[in-house]
Amino acid sequence: MAHEHKLEIFRGLLKFKSNVSKIWGVLIVLSIVTAIEVVLGIYKPEFLIEGTLLRMKYLNWIFIILTIFKAYYITWDFMHMRDEVKGLRRAVVWTAVFLICYLVFILLTEGDYIFDVYDTGFQSWDF
Repeated sequence: MAHEHKLEIFRGLLKFKSNVSKIWGVLIVLSIVTAIEVVLGIYKPEFLIEGTLLRMKYLNWIFIILTIFKAYYITWDFMHMRDEVKGLRRAVVWTAVFLICYLVFILLTEGDYIFDVYDTGFQSWDF
């Protein structure tokens, strides 16, 4: 039995007439997010570099959030998670989201520790 895929994105805000137009729409959305990341990485606005949240610059937080958004959106649309039953969607998507958040937490915690060791310890920044 053939299964019809939903031809809309952003909870029905954008509707498409065919699968091909939907693929182009998703490509455009992901390209815009990637372009924002690239522009921010090249220009590095001063107000995003100066401010910090949990000892990390706002610019880094923006990169992490946009990367998680892209990973979630790729899973949601290209892996057709939106068309699956609710239990499977939650098992796959939320597991990935929690693991990514946990990995970010570990990297930030350990990176902060390493920074403190090299900043106040007997080691120097000679590598």
